[in-house]
Amino acid sequence: MPGLDPKVAVHHLAIKPGYRPIKQAQRRFRPELIPQIEVEVNKLIEAGFIREVKYPTWIANIVPVRKKNGSFVFV
Repeated sequence: MPGLDPKVAVHHLAIKPGYRPIKQAQRRFRPELIPQIEVEVNKLIEAGFIREVKYPTWIANIVPVRKKNGSFVFV
């Protein structure tokens, strides 16, 4: 994220050599959620907070959670 010290915001996965990767099944979303997910992901990419990576053996799904006001937060 621009203006944020990478030492504070960078995550590293401490994976021991020899461990097998865990791949979650790809989550299917309700069709009406897909545009909201795309908007949120694009905002995070444009802010430099996340980036696309190519790790075909590792998948971590996002989980949409409905807030009290009806909007969604993605965790």
